[in-house]
Amino acid sequence: MTENFDLEKPRRALPAIDGWTVASLALGLALAMPLISVAAMALFPSENIWPHLLATVLPRYVGNSLILMAAVGAGTAMIGVGAAWLVVMKRFPLRGVLEWALLAPLAMPAYIGAYALVDFLEYAGPVQTALRAAFGWSSARDYWFPEIRSLGSACAVFTLTLYPYVYLMARAAFREQSVCALEVSRSLGCGPWGSFFRVALPLARPAVAAGAAIAMMETLNDFGAVDYFAVQTLTTGVFSVWLESHNAGGAAQISSVTLIFVLALLGLESASRRGRRYHNMSRRYRPIEGEELGPVWRWIATLACLTPVTLGFLLPAGIMADHALTETQAWRDPDLWRAAANTAMLAGAAAAVSCAAGVTLVYGARVSRSGAPRMVARLAALGYAAPGAVLAVGILFPFAAIDDALADAALALTGHDPGLLLTGSAAALVFAYVVRFAAIAYGSIDSAFGRVTPSMEAAARALGETRAGALKRVHLPLIRGSVLTAALLIFVDSAKELPATLLLRPFNFETLATAVYNAASLEDIGGAAPPALAIVLVGLAPVALLMRSLRHSRPGEQPGR
Repeated sequence: MTENFDLEKPRRALPAIDGWTVASLALGLALAMPLISVAAMALFPSENIWPHLLATVLPRYVGNSLILMAAVGAGTAMIGVGAAWLVVMKRFPLRGVLEWALLAPLAMPAYIGAYALVDFLEYAGPVQTALRAAFGWSSARDYWFPEIRSLGSACAVFTLTLYPYVYLMARAAFREQSVCALEVSRSLGCGPWGSFFRVALPLARPAVAAGAAIAMMETLNDFGAVDYFAVQTLTTGVFSVWLESHNAGGAAQISSVTLIFVLALLGLESASRRGRRYHNMSRRYRPIEGEELGPVWRWIATLACLTPVTLGFLLPAGIMADHALTETQAWRDPDLWRAAANTAMLAGAAAAVSCAAGVTLVYGARVSRSGAPRMVARLAALGYAAPGAVLAVGILFPFAAIDDALADAALALTGHDPGLLLTGSAAALVFAYVVRFAAIAYGSIDSAFGRVTPSMEAAARALGETRAGALKRVHLPLIRGSVLTAALLIFVDSAKELPATLLLRPFNFETLATAVYNAASLEDIGGAAPPALAIVLVGLAPVALLMRSLRHSRPGEQPGR
């Protein structure tokens, strides 16, 4: 018997694995490690307290979190969509200023807005003091005033500081719509409201849903504001179970519920766009001139756009600035400048490492013949959606195990115990920032790489450059602007991050965010004002950068319109 061999059909070769592929896979898995760790700890806890959580605090945590997220999602959608429609489609006084000023609350962390609101409206604040003086009231028993530290106040603060996410996306969606479609709807009998609800809003719905989902995830991530308002959410539950009950498994189990909420939000946002594709069928665009409003409505529109800017940024920034200028001795406190230096060091390190990780992930996926690096990078990008408290739980315990292993090895080899190398330093905190914000770097750098034609790298390789040489001499100079933009955004977000910083900071180590939180927890708003004002001023940098980038015209418009 003879065997027949098909000599003409070549065997399928396995995809080549190079150093960039291995590096991107290893880095992506490292960034995904905290989420994997949380899931493993929740599924296999050392002490199962699911029955206790379900019978006691978990329903309250879940209920408050759902109410907050639903209220903030609805509130940000209404304010963001309404403001975007007015500045794009209507003409009224101060429109050009308000179009950019509506982005200013992005620089105001929700916890600073909460501190300012309570200081302004509490019993000893200027509002109630003025009411008592005007009406002759002598005590709180003489009049009724709504409870400030409440769930409703938390909803208001989150809505006023997070609506720019919806405004930004809705504004872009409205600007990209064809004005011809609106004119056709008007010619078919739709009035201004009918054209908005039946044409413009459905076309912008995917963008609005994406912005509202981001706002709800930021609400779920917050700790400082809900803690100050005494609202128990899933994030405060992680702090309570971990720090007060000393139950790591319980904290991981609550964190897993939070992750389920995040994944559900991402799934709902994706489902809202599934099967719905809206395309402009014409290549010709007509500029949106904007409808001139009547003498009354034009001022109503101005007031409608000015109100969220005032309440979401001008008022809290003014309150903090007033305290900061009054409490001049706080600026001379060496602890403030030490916290500022720590913040700059941590945020700078996080920005540098995140951008380096983004370049590695993107370039590794670009040159790899396998799709695995890109899949792992997408998994790692989920860290941006995960709350800081959840990431802290997923980082601390694996790092503690690594610390123990390193200490045992060093003790066996040298007879000296090096102590806690990771959890006892800022390394764990920087890693948390990188996991949380590396998705910003990945998205920006991936978009920049997409604008670099592959033929440029092919030419560099043909001239004898290695892949590393091509990256250094060809790609990095071309994508430098995107890398610097991502680094700025990550720097600012790291400076504002509170939950992960509170849980992972080394002993006696403060940042501007923790300094604000500590002072506000002691009801010392004057002491919290200088670091709070510093955070707001730092946060204005990416807002200004965003304003500048948004001045680019949409297709068909003349530059500078």
